[in-house]
Amino acid sequence: MAGYSTRVRSDIARWQQAGLIDASTADILARDVEANTRNSLSFGSILAMMAALLFGAAILIFVASNWDAIPRLARVVALFAAILGGYVGGAVLKTRDHAAVGEALWIVAAAAFGGSIALIGQMYHLSGDEASALITWGAGTALAAVALRSNPLTVAAVAIADAWLFLKGFDYFNRSAFPHAFVAMAAVLFAVSFCTRSQAARHLILLSLLFYLVLLAMDHATLPVAIPLVIVSVVLFTTAVFAPEPVDRTVQLGGRLPLHALLGFLTGLAIIQFELADESTYNSGFAIASVVALAGIVAAIVLAGRESRGLRWLAYFGFAFELAIIYVVTLQSMLDTAGFFLAAAVLLGIVALIIIRVEKRMKAPVARRAVA
Repeated sequence: MAGYSTRVRSDIARWQQAGLIDASTADILARDVEANTRNSLSFGSILAMMAALLFGAAILIFVASNWDAIPRLARVVALFAAILGGYVGGAVLKTRDHAAVGEALWIVAAAAFGGSIALIGQMYHLSGDEASALITWGAGTALAAVALRSNPLTVAAVAIADAWLFLKGFDYFNRSAFPHAFVAMAAVLFAVSFCTRSQAARHLILLSLLFYLVLLAMDHATLPVAIPLVIVSVVLFTTAVFAPEPVDRTVQLGGRLPLHALLGFLTGLAIIQFELADESTYNSGFAIASVVALAGIVAAIVLAGRESRGLRWLAYFGFAFELAIIYVVTLQSMLDTAGFFLAAAVLLGIVALIIIRVEKRMKAPVARRAVA
């Protein structure tokens, strides 16, 4: 954020020197940048947050290690005191312009709440499993995020839901059914993120849903999951590119919905290609999927690459991946070791040439507008 604000200030000075804006406008813009920069986390604030997190972890570990020596009532009182002290202390610090430390105390309180679930459940031999504990922890953290309008607590709630999905998806809890409930969790947390103005949580939720779909494709039929993912991704990308303002007002992702859509498109096609790779010599399904992937990458760069460097780099990675998987599936048996290194050199050269040419094309319109 500091680097961005520095670049904006230099741009404001350059615009004023070039006569594009007057002195009063430059002053207004500079003051707006300064006001928004104050709200960002400084390096000292980040260190303070990390120190608070380590302090909270030390308290929980100390209590857990001396659990048997502490009277039962004192245990419960200490746990609730840690939770209450973290939330109340964080709120007080937030009102006194110590936002980073206050948010850190809220995270400590949320961690203490999760530890309390495990320790009290063990102490009173309460029925339930780890999955139920994670759901309770996540629900409590989400409620705290709504009550306190906290961005970090919202991200923490999403992370807890992701932990539940990961453990359930990989059968750590001896599950009897696939964790479809994650879709409902994601929907609730997405709504919570609007209440807490947590754009980071929305990005994490979209990535988590993509991970859920990958698990679903692995656990169930592959193509019935991957093909709709590709279609929906194309629709989202097209809508976000041709109607950016209303779409971003709705999802509030900072204009990065095309990036998520491209990632979904590439993921869906990768699933399809892996599914059809063994049958590539018997039908043309793999070749069609590869052509669609390459065409989609080119279209993404042409339509939205100029506005998003992240999207361009994702497209470059996708292009390199497509070249690699096409080679592995269709050409591996035709080349010896020396030929492989030659082909790899040629492929890397092609990728580098394409990246250089695309970057020049992206920079040319900006340069022409600056000269004009």
